[in-house]
Amino acid sequence: MKIATIACSLLLVFARLLFADSAKPNILLILADDLGWSDLGCYGGEIKTPHLDALAKDGLRLTQFYNSARCSPTRAAILTGVNPHQAGFPNLDGRLPKNVVTIPEVLKSAGYRSYMVGKWHLNEKDPPTQRGFDEFYGMLGGFNSCWQEQPFYSRWPEGRERREYTSEKDGVPGTFYSTDAFADYAEDFITDGKQSGQPWFLYLAFNAPHFPLHAPEADIAKYEAMYFEKGWDRIRQDRLVRMKELGLLPKDLELTPRANIPSNKFNQQTGWADKDNPEWDSLPEDRRHDLARRMAVFAAMVDHMDAAIGRVMEHLKSTGQFDNTVVFFLSDNGACAEWDPWGFDKNSGPQNILHRGEDLKHVGLPGSYISYGSGWANACNTPFRLYKHYNHEGGIRTPFIVHWPAGLKTKGLAPGPGTITDFMPTLCALTGAEYPQEHDGTAILAEEGISLLPAFNGELLPQRCICIEHEGNRSVRDGDWKLVAIHDKPWELYNIRFDPTEMRNLAADESARVKALAATWDHWAARCQVKPKSGNPLNSPQSHEVSIPE
Repeated sequence: MKIATIACSLLLVFARLLFADSAKPNILLILADDLGWSDLGCYGGEIKTPHLDALAKDGLRLTQFYNSARCSPTRAAILTGVNPHQAGFPNLDGRLPKNVVTIPEVLKSAGYRSYMVGKWHLNEKDPPTQRGFDEFYGMLGGFNSCWQEQPFYSRWPEGRERREYTSEKDGVPGTFYSTDAFADYAEDFITDGKQSGQPWFLYLAFNAPHFPLHAPEADIAKYEAMYFEKGWDRIRQDRLVRMKELGLLPKDLELTPRANIPSNKFNQQTGWADKDNPEWDSLPEDRRHDLARRMAVFAAMVDHMDAAIGRVMEHLKSTGQFDNTVVFFLSDNGACAEWDPWGFDKNSGPQNILHRGEDLKHVGLPGSYISYGSGWANACNTPFRLYKHYNHEGGIRTPFIVHWPAGLKTKGLAPGPGTITDFMPTLCALTGAEYPQEHDGTAILAEEGISLLPAFNGELLPQRCICIEHEGNRSVRDGDWKLVAIHDKPWELYNIRFDPTEMRNLAADESARVKALAATWDHWAARCQVKPKSGNPLNSPQSHEVSIPE
């Protein structure tokens, strides 16, 4: 931590000198919700994302960037620069404590105005305008209809002018669609930022493509027949080929097995994924039509989100702010597998409706409530194992794009690894803001991340340990080595450089390394007040058990 603190201080001095005689950059942080690692075109996906692809082409992609496996924990860590547990969010029902500060609170010291649009999900009792944001439009909770504004979407501070959207009436959709509304307000706030004469920070947190999956029919129609014809097996193979062509993966990397479940009901909290993902062609035709429609709605949400981002980029260009705006893009966790290969209906739980005939045409439109299931989530996380909630790569590795014409010194691919606690020190270095030791009389926790500016300049990031925990699922990454475990299961060890898909468990051959990395994780967990989900202390011998391959 001392080395990281010294490095951050030096970068801060450099930033102040850099921006002394030039305009400070605007910051646009875009967060997608439940987006898989390979969903974007620039990460190998078949979904049409030309605007994000353009940002990636003229920007930098980190191929190894980590989130915290779940919505609220990731958002808390992004905004505070400390681990989710320290920020009050080991799960979903926390509250930001007084001994952490948010990015907008810190950026005020550098003269920034701050805005937020989209999904807050950090406790409705503390709306964004009470944690440093000057303006907010979006939803305070975690998920709801994309088609209905009232009562789900709010404007803060209360009483501020609100755009008018036609509400649904008699089952006919109105003009409100959350992704479009978020782009509208993003443009409004960007305009306000320019008129203020101050540099600005905008946190644009889409609820797409989180369930319930909703999208306009015109977008769904682009994908439905293709997904029915190809299914998840061919989609996975096609994505892997494109990712190799893009240089994202080694040429000799093999695809993980479709049925990548270590054992039945391995997650004791949920009992998820107790069915293997079946071969697509083995499914009945009506089931394939249902699943193709579900995935088409998901793809349409991503497609439409990309179009909204394109609209925001055009607004930046038309207002003369594009070149000196640093744009970040990432996802809050891996693809969502809840609850089985068929997906759910009506609410999150093991309830599926097989939609047929005319009923199928309403899936994704107003009044529907669906997810797409573990089979498609497996495809969206190609080539990785597991999903949202878990610390294997499919749960925590996110696409990451940064674009900044005026300041980015390198383009293309960079390895990282980076993680979400890096945003706070990075933005301090970019803006000259000072990270405080106290705020409103309360001592503030030290930031946990490092600045990503070296990667912006074509340099390697310094090696450090990255520890993550969610629902008892845990991992520690140190250099090329990663120790990872499912809740209440023994540790597994992988060399991520040579085995990025975590298929060759080396724990039995590297017991000393397992114990050393496990001790590192235990120390981190104790310092960050990670609570065990079982009765075993975090530093018990069981926490150092290894998984022996059969």
